[in-house]
Amino acid sequence: MTSPTSIRDSIQALLGTTGFAVLATESAGQPHTSLIAFTALDEGQRLVFATYRNTRKFTNLMQNPRVSVLMDGRSRTGDSGVPDGFILSAVGRAQEINAAMHAAVLGLHLQKHPGLAAFTQAPHCVLLEVVVEAYQVVRGIDDVTWWCADGLTKLPESTQFPA
Repeated sequence: MTSPTSIRDSIQALLGTTGFAVLATESAGQPHTSLIAFTALDEGQRLVFATYRNTRKFTNLMQNPRVSVLMDGRSRTGDSGVPDGFILSAVGRAQEINAAMHAAVLGLHLQKHPGLAAFTQAPHCVLLEVVVEAYQVVRGIDDVTWWCADGLTKLPESTQFPA
């Protein structure tokens, strides 16, 4: 059995070493997925990304802010600290970055993704964050656990998330 400290370390390692994820949104019962470039902040309690306002992703988020974000650690190589087969899903709510924090958060996002500078300066680009409630950790077909984003503590298997 893997220790809680080991799981927390693996979550932090994946959040720190990967820059891309799949964002799942929904509108009127129709699912939609998008590849995003993200930056983890506050030890993974927030995931920041940018998008244009005229996308299906943004429209869906304005109608229903509940999201899931999938990060795939299966193809990590070298000493990344991410175990083989490690997959992470974040569950939470998306919202626009507070105007007072926009410049600071954008600076952190561009440190990780400098190639997005022109994209994020476009007038119809918006900076969003997913406020993560929980992470689903998958280490194998029969090895799935849920972890609270605040403090990365294990949640009971019966935990339900609000719609």
